[in-house]
Amino acid sequence: MSYLGELAGRAALAAARLGLATGDPVFAQNTGFTALMIVVVKAVIAFALLLASVMLMIWFERKAIAWMQNRIGPNRAGPFGMMQTLADGIKLFFKEDLLPESAEASVFRLAPYLSAIPAFVVFAIVPVGGVVRVLGHTTILQVADPPVGILLLLAMSGIGIYGLMLAGWASGSKYPLVGSVRASAQMISYEAALGLSIVTVVLVTGSLSTRAIVEAQARNFWDWNVLRLGVVPFLIFLAAATAELNRPPFDLVEGESELVGGFHTEYTSISFALFYLAEFMNTITMSALIVTLFFGGPDGPIFHVPVLNWLMPIGWFFVKTVAFLFLYVWFRAALPRFRYDQLMHMGWKLLIPLAMVWLMVVAAFEVSVPAGFAVAGGSVIAGGVLYRSFTVGRARRMAQTSRS
Repeated sequence: MSYLGELAGRAALAAARLGLATGDPVFAQNTGFTALMIVVVKAVIAFALLLASVMLMIWFERKAIAWMQNRIGPNRAGPFGMMQTLADGIKLFFKEDLLPESAEASVFRLAPYLSAIPAFVVFAIVPVGGVVRVLGHTTILQVADPPVGILLLLAMSGIGIYGLMLAGWASGSKYPLVGSVRASAQMISYEAALGLSIVTVVLVTGSLSTRAIVEAQARNFWDWNVLRLGVVPFLIFLAAATAELNRPPFDLVEGESELVGGFHTEYTSISFALFYLAEFMNTITMSALIVTLFFGGPDGPIFHVPVLNWLMPIGWFFVKTVAFLFLYVWFRAALPRFRYDQLMHMGWKLLIPLAMVWLMVVAAFEVSVPAGFAVAGGSVIAGGVLYRSFTVGRARRMAQTSRS
């Protein structure tokens, strides 16, 4: 705890030095009942919007994939089939919720919630707009802006792994257990690359606050971290996030041909629906985080119309997030599933070393430009030597195998 406290103190000091405000300004004016109610209302609205977004996301994915594959897609329930997801959810509510005879009942019931709740907690630290005045109080369009928001993000993404692991273990069946072990190995493998790519953002921003990260990118378009950091951390984050979300082409956790359905094979009714709710909610949350960390969040050109000034940042945030949601749908429609050995190889042997090297290069450039070029050049030379040694070793093993 002392280390986290020290890190939080450094983050707050760095934010103050840069002129970046952290925390909700409503608490600087008043800590009474009105301020508390504003925060509660923001949390309720965010939760409701996130649930509605999940329903729209499922419909959007079905419709977009149908369009890509020259099919019709949902078109019966509601206009353009938009009520199809709601109909499916109602159907799952009324199905029988079964409990396997050999299951660990309490853990079996708890696991779906351990998967769904972290997604909302992470979304709570995402800034979706600017500053507004409500009931005479100034507040931010963000549920919470803790000075250690990035640490909260990493902690919640780690808790999500427990939901999948416990679901497979508590089912009392071998197939879900294998699926949960694969899920844990996959998510832990990509958690390291994900964390290292986020560290590069924190390094150049000097703060662990998500709002401070957004404000640091708001000066100019070329200050967006996707350009400022040289695109590579963004690509690493995108690949690692896709693997953590169990989205194609990294959906090995639900490999039906090998696992019958994965960790949730024994789940039915609303418990089964909660896992899919968590998956799509995590997809929306991760898309919002990509926008926040690398694409300026709600930053964008604003046409100075007094009535619409507070709406324009929300519009930019919405457009950017939908663009990444479409990208995830495109991945699902276009890319074949990786083999599990390819998945592990990419995580441990490609993404993690690349993320570590890029972090060192960014840190060196923060010190001085000559130091940055020196570290970059040394990294290229070391990488070439390592690649050559691996190639020679592989060729020798293949030659020995062919002779034997």
